[in-house]
Amino acid sequence: MIERLHFAHLPTPVEKMPRLTEALKGPRLLVKRDDQTGLAFGGNKTRKLEYLLAAAQRQSAQTLITAGAVQSNHCRQTAAAAVKFGMDCILVLFGDPPDPPDGNHFLFHLLGAELAFTERDNLETRLAEVFEQADAEGRQPYLIPYGGSNPIGASGYVNAMLELAEQDCQPDWIVFPSSSGGTQAGMLVGAAMSGFAGKILGISVDEPAEVLRPRVANLANETAEFLGESCQFTSEDVLVNDAYTGEGYAILGEPEIEAVRLFAEREALLLDPVYTGRAAAGLIDLIRHGYFPKSDTVLFWHTGGTPTLFASIYQGRLIS
Repeated sequence: MIERLHFAHLPTPVEKMPRLTEALKGPRLLVKRDDQTGLAFGGNKTRKLEYLLAAAQRQSAQTLITAGAVQSNHCRQTAAAAVKFGMDCILVLFGDPPDPPDGNHFLFHLLGAELAFTERDNLETRLAEVFEQADAEGRQPYLIPYGGSNPIGASGYVNAMLELAEQDCQPDWIVFPSSSGGTQAGMLVGAAMSGFAGKILGISVDEPAEVLRPRVANLANETAEFLGESCQFTSEDVLVNDAYTGEGYAILGEPEIEAVRLFAEREALLLDPVYTGRAAAGLIDLIRHGYFPKSDTVLFWHTGGTPTLFASIYQGRLIS
């Protein structure tokens, strides 16, 4: 069995969303609260980091290095995990840093992470440079990939699907934001292992479906092999809807604004503008267009991201 540390607050609850169900006049809606995994406001990456930190410890790592956007939830949780286990953390970020720091960027500073900035197109090159420099300085770095999306990290969502089965929850659909692919890949493997009979639909946050589907399938196969499971996947097994990417990654549009407000006003659930807000916008639109039979049960998997709500770039538009 793959090694894992235990610091996430698990199992996360499954809750009914009756007022949102009523407002949308669609299928029965549930939510899986992975915004409550702990670790500096929690989120889906905490599950992945339980496995990634175990791997880092096996290598006697002293410094965690990862990358993301200037308001990255993944980077926040990685920085928090580093603090928890007495490691340094270097974050390679793309985007313009807010002045003064806010949202997740404020938390990077509060958690003591070292920050390096670059352009998104140069992210992999800069990440490699930072790793090589830390290694040359004897800091024993461990590289966590973008989004924690490799077979080790994806194992966190294999376990999440086994957890869902133990909660006696068998929705007809699971809907969630998909981007780097690790969460969806782990779900596919976990679904095969647990006998989950529903459909797993990723709402793409930024990538075209023709990019995301093979990425998820390949990572699911690598994860299954890593875990010694015999299941195999093709792109046709991966459900992705890329109709809601709007004007691009992290650009807040009217659909996301409505979704964030509706979830808050109807269920007191706080979504983030980039990931869960975009996935919820897709869910709302699909319900309105009759995509899901009204007799079905749809589970929205809340992957976290709450601190992004407090980024000044979004606040004005969300409350105006």
